[in-house]
Amino acid sequence: MKVPFDRSKRGFSRRSFGRFATLLTAGATLPFYNESALAQLSVIKDIPPGAVKINANENPLGPCTEAAESIRNIVANGGRYMFETGVELAQTLAAQEGLKFSFDSNESYVQVFAGSSDPLHRMVLAHCSKDKPFIVADPGYEAGGRAAEYVGARVIQVPLANATKAHDVRAMVAAHPSPGVIYICNPNNPTGTVTSREDIEWAVANQPKGSVILLDEAYIHFAKKAERSTHLVAAGKDMVILRTFSKLYGMAGLRAGAALGRPDLLAGMRQYSTGFLPITGMVGATTSLKTKGLIEQRRAYMTGVRDDTFEFLSKNNIDFVPSDANMFMMNTRRPGREFFTAMAAQRVYVGRVWPALPTWVRVTVGTKEEMAKFKEACLKCYSA
Repeated sequence: MKVPFDRSKRGFSRRSFGRFATLLTAGATLPFYNESALAQLSVIKDIPPGAVKINANENPLGPCTEAAESIRNIVANGGRYMFETGVELAQTLAAQEGLKFSFDSNESYVQVFAGSSDPLHRMVLAHCSKDKPFIVADPGYEAGGRAAEYVGARVIQVPLANATKAHDVRAMVAAHPSPGVIYICNPNNPTGTVTSREDIEWAVANQPKGSVILLDEAYIHFAKKAERSTHLVAAGKDMVILRTFSKLYGMAGLRAGAALGRPDLLAGMRQYSTGFLPITGMVGATTSLKTKGLIEQRRAYMTGVRDDTFEFLSKNNIDFVPSDANMFMMNTRRPGREFFTAMAAQRVYVGRVWPALPTWVRVTVGTKEEMAKFKEACLKCYSA
């Protein structure tokens, strides 16, 4: 059953709507944007020259050569809005995903954004409220939860499945009778673990009436096991898929992403959006999509470095969660923050700690050279 967006059911007053609608025009000044960035330890001051930064799930390879060239060429037109660059990205992505694209946004199944965090937050603002909570895995990516708290929505954390560390979709669906958003990140952040296509299809088929499943596929391009779920969007299900160009495509600082979903669900987000997009990000993303073999080449490189790192961890009896993404969790056997500090003294900056796993840290997969330095530092700090 289709669930068209109805702002009258949001559960907040006209005054509070005006409050965060005004704040949204400020973009990154929203409280949950700032807190999320700080929580990720993405902003590290005074990093010494030559240090290894593997803390924020960035891709050290950066944009591909073809994308970088298209970005350089478009800069001269930076004085123009060039809305057509966003249109071309949406059209290209829709064609590759087998989804309907229309110049009439009320009929299009693809909407582009400056990254995927933007539509993530806007989906929560559009569908969560005091009586419609946000359901998320634990440990999981917290940004959506911060947006939910901002509008007074309850955040319900559901532990990952014990054996596989996949999302426990049955527990998530049963967590509340009327959730606003059920958020599934596949592969998951921070564990990099995969939730099966069958489980995602089950969740979509059994989600509570009036809810929306928000499937974040930020790391899908790295995965050997995870399967895309665009077919569910094409079938008109009550779900939205998020995609980003920050990870495999190496464009975290250039900002390009998209939301895939039924036109009525995408319309619910547009009322919170200014619609302005960075032309550099748009053309870089479009060129990346059109570059043949890029996904396969980068997946092979990054997973090769990751698997080599896993061999090192296994050889040294260091526990880790097998990941199918560009990051992994490792057990430091002491407070994770202490390990972070010790590694930083070796000029290697690993990621943060989740409350559910206090002795574990998240590590981003860097280049071969960066992970060689990680190994050297890890041998010094792990047993210290």
